[in-house]
Amino acid sequence: MRRLTPSVILTVTGGSVAGTLPAGEITAVTTDSRAVVPGCLFAAIPGARVDGHDFIPMAAEKGAVCVLCNHVTDAPVAHIVVPDTQAALQAIAAWYRRQFDIPFIGVTGSVGKTTAKEMIAAVLSARFHTLRTEKNFNNELGVPFTLFRLGEEHEAAVVEMGISGFGEMTRLTEMVRPDIGVYTLIGDAHLEFLGDRPGVLRAKGEMVKGMKDTGVIIANGDDELLKTHDFGRCTVLFGLGEDCAVRAVDVKPEGTGGMSCTILSGERRIPVRIPAFGDHMVYAALMGAAVGLELGLTDGEIAAGVAAYETVGSRGRLVDTGSILILDDCYNANPTSVKSALESLVRLPGRHVAILGDMRELGEKSPELHRMTGAYAASLCDEVVACGPESEPIAAGAGKGTKWYPTLEELLKALPEHIRPGDAVLVKASRAMGFEAVVERLEKIDK
Repeated sequence: MRRLTPSVILTVTGGSVAGTLPAGEITAVTTDSRAVVPGCLFAAIPGARVDGHDFIPMAAEKGAVCVLCNHVTDAPVAHIVVPDTQAALQAIAAWYRRQFDIPFIGVTGSVGKTTAKEMIAAVLSARFHTLRTEKNFNNELGVPFTLFRLGEEHEAAVVEMGISGFGEMTRLTEMVRPDIGVYTLIGDAHLEFLGDRPGVLRAKGEMVKGMKDTGVIIANGDDELLKTHDFGRCTVLFGLGEDCAVRAVDVKPEGTGGMSCTILSGERRIPVRIPAFGDHMVYAALMGAAVGLELGLTDGEIAAGVAAYETVGSRGRLVDTGSILILDDCYNANPTSVKSALESLVRLPGRHVAILGDMRELGEKSPELHRMTGAYAASLCDEVVACGPESEPIAAGAGKGTKWYPTLEELLKALPEHIRPGDAVLVKASRAMGFEAVVERLEKIDK
């Protein structure tokens, strides 16, 4: 970390002090008492199940230099007391980010944020020492810890920004202050809280509020809402359409090896090979290229960065068991991302099997969206299997012969009867369904 002291935290948060405020520098910030090290600031966040204030004594024992909290405890450590610990933590993160005069890229959208973030970071890393969001630290609590990882060595930062409700993006943007804002796609995600796709765009569109007038928006020009939206600042569209400023041509799948295409921007032609499978990876490469072009990277640097991309977890990972191909995309799901995954599945050879589970947070439209997803899956695939309490409409939409399993346990038991040698199998559901178990079971099926 750059220089951060208890006195700075007191000033930034407007808090009050209980105890003697130490003069030393803070070496790390955490909300997890297990991660406290000497010199650390421990922020006590009240939660639904546990209250961080209960762990202040442990943090003091482990050498925390001070604690950020909303009430004083008996622990022998300096307390900086604020009305709202999480809001104070965000204020500190916003201050800390302003100490860095490097390009910040904010990435949001309904689908593919993590893939886009990783691709953009891979491209920028061809020239810059680049910080990127780790794990799922993309929300109001996670983004501060992404920013606190910034150090003197960093020359660029790519920050994933995830939301589920109105106002959240405004608070994230106040911390990140992106110079470039990237929009992947506007889809049917978090409809329980955002209502409809225009609502999703309004919520995610809050990003521009905290950007400079000179900030640049990079948006999906193949998305019906994004391509016509007025962001009120310079906007670069990417996609496959001819009206996109950064577009891909000659898109070719290369089996399990990934994808290839040529990226066009004005007179520039950049042939790239993408070491990951799926049509969505072409869009990720376009986002990486668009950001790279804005920041002055050469064609060679952009191509090398795209080639250096590495898949993260269960996000479009292709597994060849020697008997079947598994498209492991079970990290999360909404109707838009399932549609994209199905279209990638049918590019693979063999009989196409879609194993689909519940898509959460779709609100009152959930049954109809599940049914429509099932119908679309049946139009592309040879077999559709549905699982989960909200997924019965998938089976209904897919039609006769589609099997629905109420529980994951029932699906796992019956899985072998749905699989044949040579099959290409998509596994996709919302994270809470635990479909990693389906992938593990498929990997062990001996056909």
